[in-house]
Amino acid sequence: MNFKGWREFTMIMSSTEFFRNLPPKECAKCGERIEEMADCYSHHCENCEGEIR
Repeated sequence: MNFKGWREFTMIMSSTEFFRNLPPKECAKCGERIEEMADCYSHHCENCEGEIR
């Protein structure tokens, strides 16, 4: 094997690339796409969240 260094041999994905490649967040109940916010840990859209409460 002919390579110039460990960086060519080892492919490590950056954390930025990992999060950029995640699929959009979806509501656990209806499957509607949820707009992501900084401190949002909800798994339901606004419509389904209203039905739950």
